[in-house]
Amino acid sequence: MSDRSVRSLLDLQANASTSRTLNLIAVWTKHGQEPSYNAKPFFDSQVLNRSIIVKHRLRQHELDDVPHGRSSATKVILPIDVTDLRLGARSFFVGQKSYADILDELGIKAGDRDAKLLGLLDELPSLDPFLTREHIQRAGFIPDRCYFELTEADLKRMFDFVRTELVPLIGMSFDEMDARVNEKTAKLASKILDNVGDAELDPLRVGMGMAKPEFEEGMFCWKGFIYYKWTLTDLLPKVRPVADEIAKLSPWGAVSEDERFYIYGARAGLSKAIGRACETVRATLKVYDDAYADLTLNGKPQSFRDFLLKAPGLFYELGERLGAIQHIVSFWRFRFPPGAVKRIPAEELVDLLVDFESSLRFEEQSAQAAA
Repeated sequence: MSDRSVRSLLDLQANASTSRTLNLIAVWTKHGQEPSYNAKPFFDSQVLNRSIIVKHRLRQHELDDVPHGRSSATKVILPIDVTDLRLGARSFFVGQKSYADILDELGIKAGDRDAKLLGLLDELPSLDPFLTREHIQRAGFIPDRCYFELTEADLKRMFDFVRTELVPLIGMSFDEMDARVNEKTAKLASKILDNVGDAELDPLRVGMGMAKPEFEEGMFCWKGFIYYKWTLTDLLPKVRPVADEIAKLSPWGAVSEDERFYIYGARAGLSKAIGRACETVRATLKVYDDAYADLTLNGKPQSFRDFLLKAPGLFYELGERLGAIQHIVSFWRFRFPPGAVKRIPAEELVDLLVDFESSLRFEEQSAQAAA
């Protein structure tokens, strides 16, 4: 690999967002000696189980490697040495040309467990751990929970948001002006984001009437809702400018009548679809907010516990929509950085709009399932 590629790999390890990356090397480094890591692996292949999987924005020279019309692909990065990423890596896209030959080199046949899992990951708009776990569990795959963690970079980025989210819970035990509130919220935020098995969380577990396995699952779910709230909060200021630019952008150069007709309709439809997706996410998160208020304002820990244990089905709805919106916003900003001249040929614009429309077609879910 070139020096630039090695730097990109090191940067990916250090700064990658959760929605874009499934870093199985980090999971191996942190949990590789735990019995559950090996008892319930993500991939059977040790090589794949120590890889980095990325939702990758395709460059122009990569478009011929994947099926036509895609603006992103699922990239599997296989480091030469998992203990030293500076040595570089080889990589491939799920479903690319000669994909069967690539899998064969890894000892994987079409229809094998690992091939099916790669296909399931490729179906997703995002690799966030809550959506990923829900999606593959629906297909019958249940790796250990240790494989579904937030990246260190996102844990740092969302820490202050989590601390604010926990203020009402801490306020149940401390006066709002108590100097210990900031200390307590910071401490609880760290524990919820990192180590739910800590004995210091036992009072919360007992108060919610949960056995330890139930509590660990409940904390995983709680972390998921906080992650989605943080993601939406971070994403909303970026959505409207991008939606407005999509609605106004006209292609450069010659445009056929069919292209003109499609572009005109797709631009208007996309703006509405993005708005509907955001509203659905807001409505689903309100279900969580109401359940959390039952705990913090109404003193009903059992109600919040019941919500957490039956709510993972909502992750699909939340993750699918937020992943689609993130894909549109991030790829648009990749293609058209702020301040850049927005010039795009009709054929490329049609491909882009088709990709965006496809990402906004959802399997309908109902937030009522967790009510």
